[in-house]
Amino acid sequence: MAELSIEVDGMRFPNPFVLASGPPGTNGKVIERSFELGWGGIVCKTLSLDNSLVHNTVPRYGKLHGSGGKKDVIGFQNIELISDRPFDLWLDELSAAKQKYPRHVLIASIMEECSKDAWQEITERTQATGVDGFELNLSCPHGLPERKMGAAMGQDPEITAQVVGWVTEVATIPVWAKMTPNITDITLPGKAAMGAGANGLSAINTILSTIGINLDTFRPMPTVEGYSEPGGYSGRAVRPIALRQTMELARACPEASISGMGGIESTEDALQFMAVGAHTVQICTGAMLQGYGMIEDLLADLDAFLEQRGFASTRDLIGKSLPWFTTHAELVRHQKEAKREKAGQAGRDEMWQGDIASEADSLVTD
Repeated sequence: MAELSIEVDGMRFPNPFVLASGPPGTNGKVIERSFELGWGGIVCKTLSLDNSLVHNTVPRYGKLHGSGGKKDVIGFQNIELISDRPFDLWLDELSAAKQKYPRHVLIASIMEECSKDAWQEITERTQATGVDGFELNLSCPHGLPERKMGAAMGQDPEITAQVVGWVTEVATIPVWAKMTPNITDITLPGKAAMGAGANGLSAINTILSTIGINLDTFRPMPTVEGYSEPGGYSGRAVRPIALRQTMELARACPEASISGMGGIESTEDALQFMAVGAHTVQICTGAMLQGYGMIEDLLADLDAFLEQRGFASTRDLIGKSLPWFTTHAELVRHQKEAKREKAGQAGRDEMWQGDIASEADSLVTD
């Protein structure tokens, strides 16, 4: 059997499938349940020092349906904020989860305002629980940018580098910076994060969007007391964008470990992310729609694929497609060369046929 486990930044994942930060990792109980089911790791819902500043609304989710009806969800929008549970409670639950499952990978997602003291406090207190790594949420697109948090940090390479530097100054465990797709060039904050000492990059967070308009009321959705705001878009519809940006980060930051995400609903989806450079893959919306038990099919299908293709381990997949990405100018050059080669081969074939005919004529004459 192929080796499904993979070591990334010193963390040994039993398999590359990780539950992403969000509703799937909302408390200690679901974290422990995910380990029992067989997930390779989990990134808990984003923590902050002061939960009293976090106020969620109801409703906060919206769905975009495909032609298959209400069960066919192709896009998912949320305006949910980071965790509104007390930080001290989170510390107790993270510590308990690691004590109960010491060999499972637990990554803490953390976020704070642009303050060195706050970032270093949350880093030191959280790593004391025994978590295996950090994911810095520099990319939440809604609700918090007005506090200069989330995407407001990740969209500015200088601030990205500053925050990563604060964290890596005191962190004794691996640090991943989570990238925002809501930017023209995702490689700029990626390079800044790596230059400031990050071990890896997570990509992508959700895409700022409006899921739709209710044409009976002309209110945007999801509607909260008649109002709404743009929120984070996820689900299979974002996968092509996530693949592109994951590829760009892998090419621009070859020294980085990459944890890819965005619209992954099956092993086939996950394999594509690994082919463009992801070492691990994270799933959030897919698990919300299919249930955490989807890991059983993910593992079975991954094992079957590796065996069928003759790969010894999941690491053999990483970056397999990267050499085949190029520029449009290069595409034109390759096509011209292919046409010249084809024409040349046709000419060589014609000459060969002519030589055969001439030789046959000479034999008849002789």
